Amino acid sequence: MPIVGNLIKTALDLNSKLQHLPEDARQVQLEQLQGLLEKSKSTSFGTYHGFSQVLAAEDLIATFQAQVPIHDYNKLYERWWKQQQDFPNITWPGQPKYFALSSGTTGKTSKRIPVTDDMLASFRAVGQSQIASLANFDIPADFFEKDILMLSSSADLSEHKQHLEGEISGINSLNIPGWFDRFYKPGQEIAQISDWDERVAAIAAAAPDWDVVAIAGIPSWVRMMLIKIIEVHQLETIHDLWPNLRIYASGGVAFGPHRKSFEKLLAKPLTIMDTYLASEGFFAFTARPDTMSMQLAVEHGIFYEFIPFDKRGFDETGQLLDDPLVLHLGQVEEGQDYALMASTPAGAWRYLIEDTIKFTDLSRFEMVISGRIKYYLNVVGSQLSEEKLNDGIGQLSDELGVEINEFAVAAIQEDGEYLHQWVLGTNEDIDEKAAAQSLDKLLQDLNKNYKVARTKALKDVRVKAVRPTQLYSWLEARKDKKGGQIKLPKVMKAKMMLKLLKYLD
Repeated sequence: MPIVGNLIKTALDLNSKLQHLPEDARQVQLEQLQGLLEKSKSTSFGTYHGFSQVLAAEDLIATFQAQVPIHDYNKLYERWWKQQQDFPNITWPGQPKYFALSSGTTGKTSKRIPVTDDMLASFRAVGQSQIASLANFDIPADFFEKDILMLSSSADLSEHKQHLEGEISGINSLNIPGWFDRFYKPGQEIAQISDWDERVAAIAAAAPDWDVVAIAGIPSWVRMMLIKIIEVHQLETIHDLWPNLRIYASGGVAFGPHRKSFEKLLAKPLTIMDTYLASEGFFAFTARPDTMSMQLAVEHGIFYEFIPFDKRGFDETGQLLDDPLVLHLGQVEEGQDYALMASTPAGAWRYLIEDTIKFTDLSRFEMVISGRIKYYLNVVGSQLSEEKLNDGIGQLSDELGVEINEFAVAAIQEDGEYLHQWVLGTNEDIDEKAAAQSLDKLLQDLNKNYKVARTKALKDVRVKAVRPTQLYSWLEARKDKKGGQIKLPKVMKAKMMLKLLKYLD
């Protein structure tokens, strides 16, 4: 009889009955902002921007927005975070023990983002809320006595100046609460193996000793890990080894393109939960069954702002306006794309995350990630968001009857004319010319601006199909690493696409 599991399940059920989402979005977010300002008012950043005066203002949110400018990474890092590596009390009290190196999908090099003790506490608080939300799912008590496999980046961090640095999942794996140790796999020893292939081999070797009920990680790398385990132990599906596996917590990229290839590795369906965990914070998680929408973490020490991803906030090339419309949580609408900004206990202030999100149910604070600001293809007026790109590839996959696990696209020039060059990652052979024609038609049906562009400046569409492993090998060669949080850029600059094509050839 699962005594411990029953106790945990009872506690979760009770917790879910006692907890209620706040009714006043503005008020709960005002309280988060007050806490952030109060704690950091004596820092260099807080002194410079008059946080004490902001706290005394009648309209705290409006005054905060008037006195603190919007920051992108470069602006915040060069002026403030770089100093935070050498001196205390710059943007947050004390000095961070960690800096997270972002996956760098939208830039040439990885970003270096501070991770403070208070930020780690926020990560844990959101994680605990996600665990508490399991009470909303039909999960047996013995589930809570079994193993959870978290496929993170390496926890073998590097020393730099006065701190340790690595990817955020590796930092978080080193700071797992003590009570979670008995459930956490692969464990600290394997998690600190720096080489991806060696780490996966160690996971495969240890896998028969575990009774895994849930897995968390980026879809492409989790899939490769499962394939390795199945090959090593000569299994039909992963359920032959882990019959109780029933939950997969996805994150990092859209799960849709990976669904079919995942299902081939399973004997029975999994409950798929999405997570929005970035280097800058743990922002949202799926909190109930039958949806991939995520509940925004509104009471966990983070203040959010939202810029409409249209002419009120951005120009036609996707660049932020000098004076964009900025909204708080109490002002947003369902169905509208917003660029997300956050102020956090890591000393990020009005920080443009570069993701776009869309609210699906404001009564539950539920949202989806609709794309990336820089994953917006509009070189010739095509105005293709990541959401439209994913939809087009999903429909192409269905039309061709093949799995397309990865894709990348760029607008490149050839003989003075623009064309869209696509690279598709699939393990099946396809007619590239026919695929290009089909994808072109699908996108014209999905987006009227793209259809207009095809009659004017966009002269051609080309497709190159390769095995996904070739794309992952290119990522490894480019980044000198693979696995963990490394992701293939969906929209590339022409220069990057040409380098990828040269590598593939």
